[in-house]
Amino acid sequence: MKTDSFFLFLIILLSIGIGYMFGSNKLGTSNSQPITNSNVQKLNTLVSYLANDYVDKINTDSLVGVVIKSIVNELDPHSVYIPEIQQQSLSESMQGNFMGIGVSFFMVQDTIAVVRVLEEGPSEKAGLKSGDRILILDQDTLYQKNLSSADIISKLKGSSVAPIQLSVYRKKSDSIFIFNFSRGPVPLPSVSSSYMINDETGYIKINRFSQTTYTEFSIALQSLVNQEIQHLILDLRGNPGGYLLPAKQIADDFLSNQKPIVIVESNNGIRERTVASSMGLFEKGSLFVLVDENSASASEVIAGAIQDNDRGLIIGRRTFGKGLVQQQMPLGGGDQIRLTTARYYTPTGRSIQRPYDASNRDAYYTEVQERYTTGEMKDETQIPVNDSLVFTTPKGRKVFGGGGVSPDLYISSKDSPEEMWNNYFLRSNVLNNFIFLEMDSNPKKYNFKNSAQFFNEPLPYKEDFIEAFKTYCAENSFPIEINDKNEAIFLNSAKAFIAIQLFDENLYNRIVNQKDPFIQKVLDAIDGS
Repeated sequence: MKTDSFFLFLIILLSIGIGYMFGSNKLGTSNSQPITNSNVQKLNTLVSYLANDYVDKINTDSLVGVVIKSIVNELDPHSVYIPEIQQQSLSESMQGNFMGIGVSFFMVQDTIAVVRVLEEGPSEKAGLKSGDRILILDQDTLYQKNLSSADIISKLKGSSVAPIQLSVYRKKSDSIFIFNFSRGPVPLPSVSSSYMINDETGYIKINRFSQTTYTEFSIALQSLVNQEIQHLILDLRGNPGGYLLPAKQIADDFLSNQKPIVIVESNNGIRERTVASSMGLFEKGSLFVLVDENSASASEVIAGAIQDNDRGLIIGRRTFGKGLVQQQMPLGGGDQIRLTTARYYTPTGRSIQRPYDASNRDAYYTEVQERYTTGEMKDETQIPVNDSLVFTTPKGRKVFGGGGVSPDLYISSKDSPEEMWNNYFLRSNVLNNFIFLEMDSNPKKYNFKNSAQFFNEPLPYKEDFIEAFKTYCAENSFPIEINDKNEAIFLNSAKAFIAIQLFDENLYNRIVNQKDPFIQKVLDAIDGS
């Protein structure tokens, strides 16, 4: 049962998050002329009959949505109908910010508890802290009302910049505080981490490609270059894609003048070839790009460009395999369609798009799951290779099209499905929520002077932590086991979640990466070079 549930989670995650890539940072607009023919008129007439003459009342708006979705589902797996209700959250993710107060929260005994105050948001500027309980927003009492997370988010978010007042209980000082401030833009960084691993090696993690990604990336890279890095690790694991433009700009920073980056072929067969400029920030040092089976779309553009130009090493596992480009277009009434309008090819001319059956989207997304069944995740010799799709890099290396970017250095996943399930939970909100409750109950135990002290010292109260977590899981019927094999992962994850609640996401990643086999593979490659 645990295995089935884990794979179901993966399928849902992939189907909603993987593989979107927009050809520009603006909503697409079609240059095509409206199609007027008898078949379209038939649909209009049918909807009119249903609205005016059918014996029962029908919500024709909903019916039209069903028809549109059915049509789109007959296209490729990455063309998607987006109803108005979903549009806002998708737009926020891609524009790199949202309007609100800027907190993540957790319900504790029917009260909103602030788990984390988001960096550079209005709440951080106003002085809210992790552990604060939000009691009243203006005149609206928010506690003891059985509010859903969606209800709370709708109250805390909003486009209005009018002043608001929060009444907050701070448990650490047993005091009530009144905060007066306005909602405002809350950054949603796509570059979640950037730091020096050692004196010569820098690390940057990008979790998606939004409107702000290249600005964030260039600031991070320039900082590392100023520290005279010789090696750079670019972490694109789990990155589902996004806008194509920042992927091109990032690849440009690594490639010398006139090196090819990507080829985009539109629906009329016209090809646009993008090449690098002479202004790259990091064209000479050694480069390592981390990818996995959830690296898709724009992530694969970068990986393909680096591999096909022999610029660096791709390390990890075969990427998702998406070589299609979408434009987002308005349908009216706030609805949108994300429509595939082009294909892209890596510099050697290969398409990394996996085959698909438009009538079976589930099979397309569960292909990643099947890699465990076929043995590919444990053994790179099981990666399917199509000899008819072989291409050659400038240095004579063979690379293949037809299904993702295969890494130069492979890192297998030897975990069983049960171990995967366990380790997923040890990186999930289950542990994050436990950490909050543990620190909230024992605040004096977790009083650290600064992030440097916390990073360099071992996790305190190790045995207490393990026993408390086991009790928490048993009380909440969470199917998690802590044993000799995963205890180190648990303790590392626990320390990382403490870091993100007390400090920031950058420290979270630094701690997680200390136990990361991908990072270790890179460091071993550097030492052996």
